[in-house]
Formats: sequence, structure tokens, C-alpha cells
Amino acid sequence: MVKERATSSSNTDETTDVLIIGAGFSGMIMAIECARAGLGECLLIEKGDDVGGTWRDNTYPGAACDIPSHLYSIASEPSAMWTRMYAGFAEIQRYLQKVARKHGLYERARFGQRMERAYWDEDAEQWVVESASGNTYRGRYLVSGVGALHLPKIPEFPGQQDFEGVSFHSAQWNHDYDLTGRRVAVIGTGASAIQFVPQIAPEVSELHLYQRTPPWIIEKQDPELPAALRLVFERVPATREAFRQWIFWRHEIQHIVFRGFEPAVRIGERMARKHLVSSVKDPILREKLTPDYRIGCKRVLRSNDYYPALARENVSLHTSSIARIERNAIITADNSRHEVDAIIYGTGFHTTTAFDHLNIHGKNDLALQDAWSEGMEANLGTTVHGFPNFFMLLGPNTGLGHNSVVLMIEAQVGHIIDLMREVRQRGAEQVEPSARAQQQWVDEVQGRLSDSVWQEGGCSSWYQDANGKNTTLWPGTVAEYQARMKNAGARGYDFA
Repeated sequence: MVKERATSSSNTDETTDVLIIGAGFSGMIMAIECARAGLGECLLIEKGDDVGGTWRDNTYPGAACDIPSHLYSIASEPSAMWTRMYAGFAEIQRYLQKVARKHGLYERARFGQRMERAYWDEDAEQWVVESASGNTYRGRYLVSGVGALHLPKIPEFPGQQDFEGVSFHSAQWNHDYDLTGRRVAVIGTGASAIQFVPQIAPEVSELHLYQRTPPWIIEKQDPELPAALRLVFERVPATREAFRQWIFWRHEIQHIVFRGFEPAVRIGERMARKHLVSSVKDPILREKLTPDYRIGCKRVLRSNDYYPALARENVSLHTSSIARIERNAIITADNSRHEVDAIIYGTGFHTTTAFDHLNIHGKNDLALQDAWSEGMEANLGTTVHGFPNFFMLLGPNTGLGHNSVVLMIEAQVGHIIDLMREVRQRGAEQVEPSARAQQQWVDEVQGRLSDSVWQEGGCSSWYQDANGKNTTLWPGTVAEYQARMKNAGARGYDFA
């Protein structure tokens, strides 16, 4: 049971069984499955004012998922009502809110509670979480569901602080600022930029797009799903499940591109080049947009309208690096000067360093950052030696370049539930991976990544940390990871 007691006129102190940080896909799935398994009460500690995580925060024009909706959804909560193949942020957010209401997650969530610190209380054998607003939460288990794409990354440029116009990151979109008729600079050409650039290009007077490295982009097959088809999916669930399985295996087969299977690599690059040639007629612009590294080395993007947007007369693509920012202009290394009214950063997120911002301490006051002095590491991408009863969802090396990460989350949650049951059956109080098991897992993963396109593809990417170590992606297929998590059991774990 959740127990609450007042510690002052405004602060509270609550005790529960499972503390979950974050109320996006990860935290919600964990809370739902924990309740189904009968493993006690849980609390979701959420910094925002609603569930949804990424899909609550990213509201920029054109924001949508790049995995088909029927696969990018919770397996136990399928929806027949997705209106198109790739849902936009608003539709995904409504779906998550509906699921949260169905499972009573709003009652179990504490919103506006940014985690300030979490530490393992060795005497009480429980985790203590302190929020920035002064509240305290205690639980036997701590589950991190914060993900890696929630801390906006804005690069530093000389003179940046002198800019007198409006500037913001795409994940913190300024909806109060009207872009109509403005001179706008967009820095970055990643997954967010290729979605919002086509949306704002017709509105602005000038759009200056600053590109460091061109992405590989393939055509996005994003039809509306007819009402008749949705009705069939609703009335005959087997058809919906068959559709989901078809999408799954279609994406799963793409893994061979990342493993360097040459025929598949050639096919993938040929498809992307064909899309570029058919969309961009200007040979000079086309040359600027042609990647010089292997497909898959960076995140492969999907878009039908990005290339046509760059061909507009009011859009300019700049490939010279930014030298400095002045009060009303951006100066590039080739001494070009472009006056702008606003700067939008489409520069992604802190990924390999995302967990550095979490103040988490395990046994003997061991800081997570110190445990990861040589890079992020976790047994099965889920548990960390020295941090008992602590679990991570979408932790180190559980990201994907080819399929839905929701499937990875579900596999991890299943493993966590198994471990919690094992603790109960053994009459133990805590569980953590042995140092040996964790190292064996890390060695295997890094060994398999060493000859992958992510390491040998001729590019640098947000998959890699400052030392070039890929601490982000899982090198295998989703099916393999699901099987390994299902069969992992208690091997390699110490119970006390």
C-alpha cells in the first residue's frame, strides 16, 4: 500500500513498493505490468504535468513517429483506431492518455516532481527519491523510465548569447512566436528538423538551414488508414494482429543492413538515392544532400516532403560550419552572413550522457556516473552492479536503428517482473547483477558492435559517446532480445 505522511505544511513523504521515474511509454508499461503481476503498489514520479513523455513534450509542427503506429504501441493495449500508418504526436498522446485512464495511472502518478536525487538506504533496504519541490518518496524497488531523448542538446557557438532574436529547441517549441514572414535559421538536419522544416518553409520569408552531415532519407509510406479498414481491425482483432506482425517482420528484416550484408546495403542505398534524385532536380543541391557514409551509420530517416521543401526559392541550405552568431545574424566559416529573426535548434538530445544528469547513488554511496566512468554499462541493458533493486528501461545498448523500441521496453519489463518474483520466492530483500555477469554482457555487446555499420560506417553519430564507444544500440534483432530476456531468469544475479 502507498503510505503518505506530511513532513511540513507543503511537503510529503510517501512509501510504496515500486518507484517509477517517468510516465512515458516505459513508466506506463512498467506500472501496468507490475499491477497485473500483483507485486505491490507503485508510484510514477513525473517531472511534467501529464503522462506521455516524448509525445507530451515534442509538439513541433509535423512531429510524428517514424515507426508505424500499430507497432509503436503497447502490445497489451492495441488500438484499431490509428488514423494513419505513422501517427502524429497528438494522436499518440491521446492514445497514452486513454491507456493511463483505463489503468488508473493518473491516480498513481505524482506530476510536477522532477527527481533531484535518488539513493539506496542500506539500513532500510529501500530506495529514497527526493524531488526538486521537496517531496520524498520511498520504495523497495526503483525503476528508471526516463529514456534518452528528453534532454535537449544545444551546441555552443561564439556570440550565441548576444543574439537578440528568438531562439528555441524543437523539443521546446515556442508556439507563441509567429514565424509568418520571419527570417528563420534552422540548425541541424536530424529526425526533428526533417519533420518541421517542410511545415514552416511555406510560412517564413527566408529559411536558412545549416547542415553538418546529410542524413540518409527514404520514402515514407504514410497513407491514411480508411475507416472501413479500422472497422475491420476493431471487429476482427486477428486482422489487426496480423497487420502488426507483418509490420514487425518487415522492419526486423532491415537489421541485415546494419549488420553489413552487402546486397541489403546496396538495396537500401539505391532506394535512398532514387528518392533523392526524384525529389531534387538541382544537381548542386543534390550533391550537398548526398551522404558520404554507409546507410545506417546514422539514423535512417523517412520523409516525403523534406527534399521538396529544400527546393523552395525561400529556402537555402548551408554546409559551411557556423563560425559565430551575432545579435541579428549567423556567420559561417566561409564568411557568409545571413540575417535572421529567429533560430530553431533541431540538434537532438543528450543521449550517451543523458544519465549523467541523474543523481543516483547505490551501495556505499556509489554514484552512477562513477560506476560508468568508462561509459554506460548495464547487465542485459537493464540492471547495474552496485545498485540493488534498481532497473533501467531503455538503458545502455537497448536502443534500435530498425524497429520499435516499445518492444524492447516490454521485453525488459517482463525480465524485471521475473526478478521481482524471484526475490519474493527466495524470501530475499534485494537483487543485483554480479560484476562478472555484467562484464560478460558488455563484452559480448561491444564485440558484436565492433564490426557493425554503426562503428565501421564512416561517420560519427549520437549513438557513440565521447570516446567513440556505442553505448546506445542493441546489435541484434528484436526477436533475439525478446528471447534472451524471456529466458534470462535469475542467472548472473546475486540475492540477499
